[in-house]
Amino acid sequence: MNSDLRSRYLELVRRDVTRYGIDDLVPVEFLVFGRNVLKARNLTLVRRRPFDSRKRDLGEDCAVDAETMIGMQRLTSLQRCVESVLADGVPGDLVECGVWRGGASILMRAVLAAYDDKTRCVWLADSFAGCPRPDTANYRADAELRFDRFAGMAVSESQVRANFERYGLLDDQVRFLPGWFKDTLPGAPIDRIALLRLDGDLYESTIQALDALYPRLSPGGFCIIDDYQTIAACRQAVTGPVGD
Repeated sequence: MNSDLRSRYLELVRRDVTRYGIDDLVPVEFLVFGRNVLKARNLTLVRRRPFDSRKRDLGEDCAVDAETMIGMQRLTSLQRCVESVLADGVPGDLVECGVWRGGASILMRAVLAAYDDKTRCVWLADSFAGCPRPDTANYRADAELRFDRFAGMAVSESQVRANFERYGLLDDQVRFLPGWFKDTLPGAPIDRIALLRLDGDLYESTIQALDALYPRLSPGGFCIIDDYQTIAACRQAVTGPVGD
C-alpha cells in the first residue's frame, strides 16, 4: 500500500470508529400511559444531537453507535505512536487494557495492516462486563468512582469481535484477554510490548496493569495513560499520592 492510500485508509478508519461528521440519534426513554395507568408501556424514541467537531475532536462527547469515546485527536496520536514503533523497529506487541467497543484497538490493527506488519499482535484486555465495583479496602482512591453502575460500559467480547469483523480486521493477530486485570494480566502470554495503552479509569485498574505489564515495555516504546488528566485516582496510580 503506497503512502497516500495508507493515509486515506487510516483516516477513514479513524472517522468511522468515531462516527466523525455524523449527527447522533440519542435514545430517549419515557412512559406512555393509556386510559388505564396501570398498563403503562415503556417506549424508546430518539432525538437528534447535532455533530460538534470540537467535542468529537477532543473526545468530550460520544456518538451513541461509535466504537470509541476517545476522540479524533487522541486516535491520531495513537496512530502516530504505532507508526513510530514500526519505523524504529521497537520490538513487541500492541496492548490495550480497557477497550470498551474496541475502536482504539481496531485502529491499531488497521495500522499494522496498512504497513503490512504480520509479526505483531494487538491484545485486548477487558472484563467485557463493565468496570469493577471499587475495592475500597485496598484502593481507597477509587471510593467515589462508581463506573460499575454504568451499564453502557459493559460491552461483550462477542460484540467487540463483531466490530473488528465489520472492518475486516478480525484475525490471528487480534488476541483477547477476558477477565479482571488482577486475574489476567500477571500471567498474560505477552513477552514484549511496543505500545501499552491503559484506559481502565480506576486506580485499581491502572496500577494492576502497570505492575503487570510496564516491565515488559521495550525501550523506545510508548505507555499511554488515557485518564491521567481527567481522573485523579488514575493519575495517583502513576505518580503516587501527593507528598510521596
